[in-house]
Amino acid sequence: MTGTTAPTSGRAVSFWLDRDPDTDVVGPVLQGQQVADVVVVGAGFTGLWTALALTGRNPSLSVRVVEANVVGHGASGRNGGFVEPSLTHGLANGRKHFPDEIDELTRLGNDNFADLLDDAQRFGVADAFERTGVLEVATAPWQVHGLAEDAEQYAALGESHELLDAGAVRAEVDSPTYLAGLHRPEAGALVHPGRLVRGLATEARRRGVVVHERSQVTDIEAAGAGAIVRTAQGSVRADRVVLATNAYSHRLLRRTARHFVPVYDYVLLTEPLNAEQLARIGWKRRQGVADAGNQFHYYRLTDDDRILWGGYDAIYRFGSSVGPRNDHRRATYDLLARHFRATFPQLADVRFERWWGGPIATTTRFTATFGDALGGRVVYALGYTGLGVAASRFAGRVLTDKLLAPDSPLLQLRFTSTHPFPFPPEPLRWAGVQMTRRAIARADARDGRRGPWLGLLDRFGIGFDS
Repeated sequence: MTGTTAPTSGRAVSFWLDRDPDTDVVGPVLQGQQVADVVVVGAGFTGLWTALALTGRNPSLSVRVVEANVVGHGASGRNGGFVEPSLTHGLANGRKHFPDEIDELTRLGNDNFADLLDDAQRFGVADAFERTGVLEVATAPWQVHGLAEDAEQYAALGESHELLDAGAVRAEVDSPTYLAGLHRPEAGALVHPGRLVRGLATEARRRGVVVHERSQVTDIEAAGAGAIVRTAQGSVRADRVVLATNAYSHRLLRRTARHFVPVYDYVLLTEPLNAEQLARIGWKRRQGVADAGNQFHYYRLTDDDRILWGGYDAIYRFGSSVGPRNDHRRATYDLLARHFRATFPQLADVRFERWWGGPIATTTRFTATFGDALGGRVVYALGYTGLGVAASRFAGRVLTDKLLAPDSPLLQLRFTSTHPFPFPPEPLRWAGVQMTRRAIARADARDGRRGPWLGLLDRFGIGFDS
């Protein structure tokens, strides 16, 4: 469809989750009573990075991964494919919440990002990455000043960056909506997340990890000094359990519900652009792009020159509801389509071919949080707020330390040892999220002025974002 509404025909499934039946392995369903040293619940980035960190630290460990659907089914296989080194959802957010640790967290994030790329090379999935850099664009006058302030922070860190005026940014990617841009050519990368997550599963299997798919966990309970993870058709008794289910975590461990809210994010994907269509907008350096509003879009090119276009309309469902019935929202797809056409009117003839959505987990400080339950038998990490591709690798290292090296200096950081301000229970949770969403939209319409409600949240160091 080439109009200003979303497609009504095509494929409502993540492009990244397309599998090659000739090469992709489907793990066995968990059946019968099994045993392991560690069982990991969830075969997304967090779970698989943790399995790899555990077996890298101690190759003799018996590890099983249990996944409700298929490898990468959750946020790991539905995201936009942006990879950034930051563990703290950006430098400014890190300085706000962890001022005494930000230098160390920045170093850890950069090291983790470099190690991730090294791992991808060793695991045979380096071709999943493009080192294209990041381009943030101002589409309203008040955002231009904000980009200049961000440039000063990156300059202080010695990070390569270019502050671009309207003409210069449109020479990079041509949209009549652009007023300025901040280009960080060495920051982050783009990734085919499906290719990466399946590569992690392949490496885990090579190390002897058993990855069970189509095996939804129904219960985790203490059993002696360890725990039992149960599914409809089997169970695993283990010394320790890693809960790596992010936005679905509250289904199995209710205590995690206070730490995060699941937010639905939706994307559209175009057909491949031909050379002439691509020339209309430039984009020769293929950067990942995001606009600088509080409600923002993110967009990128795939390796076959489709445009993935998502973000802006973060949706929370009452009661932290998650499930397939929420994975699509026509009103959001239509909104995204209209915004795409306004941003790139010169692509009016380009069709949308796919659309999909799903929940991510956001915390009040926008960074991951770590914890344990059942007397330390279960450890977990969740809440990456949309920047989890690299941060989940670091989380795997933290969770491994929790299990194998409890005296690790990493576990002494406030970042890893404290929880964000909790979200209230319902109905206050739903009301607070809706108030915040409306206040964010008003701030964008009023030259970025945040108003009394957002000012109150800022005062307490809490927020809502996707």
